[in-house]
Amino acid sequence: MDSRRRALIAGNWKMNGLRAPALALARALAAGVAGGRAARPELVVCPPATVIAAVAEALAGTRIAVGGQDCHVGASGAHTGDLSAEMLADAGASVVIVGHSERRADHGETDQLVAAKAAAAHRAGLAAIVCIGETEAERDRGRTLAVVGGQLAGSLPAGAGPANTVIAYEPVWAIGTGRTPTLAEVAEVHGFLRERLKALQPGWEEMRILYGGSVKPDNARALLAAANVDGALVGGASLKAEDFLAIADSAL
Repeated sequence: MDSRRRALIAGNWKMNGLRAPALALARALAAGVAGGRAARPELVVCPPATVIAAVAEALAGTRIAVGGQDCHVGASGAHTGDLSAEMLADAGASVVIVGHSERRADHGETDQLVAAKAAAAHRAGLAAIVCIGETEAERDRGRTLAVVGGQLAGSLPAGAGPANTVIAYEPVWAIGTGRTPTLAEVAEVHGFLRERLKALQPGWEEMRILYGGSVKPDNARALLAAANVDGALVGGASLKAEDFLAIADSAL
């Protein structure tokens, strides 16, 4: 991935997309990019694992990379139902999301496990998008910076760096709710994370930090212009080609 803090717009399709609609969406995105849309940012889409190979084939030769939504820490073994980072790479992925709040909540994933998954991604030659974010209760208690700072420190493996790791800050209470923090709140957290990365290891502050959580065409430009925001991790809006492209067009 481009490590020079070029804007990155990533689409997380989550558990959405059978083969036919997934291919239709991929082709619509490819056509939009070929027509000059989203010319500035780096682009990646993360479809369900069942269609990664098909989407990667549909997007071959375009500027749009393909990623997975999770990976196992092992390269192979007796882990029924799991997928290794090597399998994702073999299917055509170059990126994988790890530690999304839905994984942390639904599957009890810890910072330690997230760090191990990020290390597995690096082992397989994939870039890792490491997700962090506070719950509404944690924000209401004034613990946002403590929570995200702890998640950041605990979720990054030793081999992380700007070339292979991206941070995605997603306040849990904003994901899919239509609610977003104020621009001042976004800038505060992203600025804190930038300084925290530098304190953890000099050079890490050059990692890109994405904002996620109800990013839509009508709020993307303002969010992407906030200090220390290097792009967006887009959920529901990434399922519509026009919406995703409009968000990407907003990247500075």
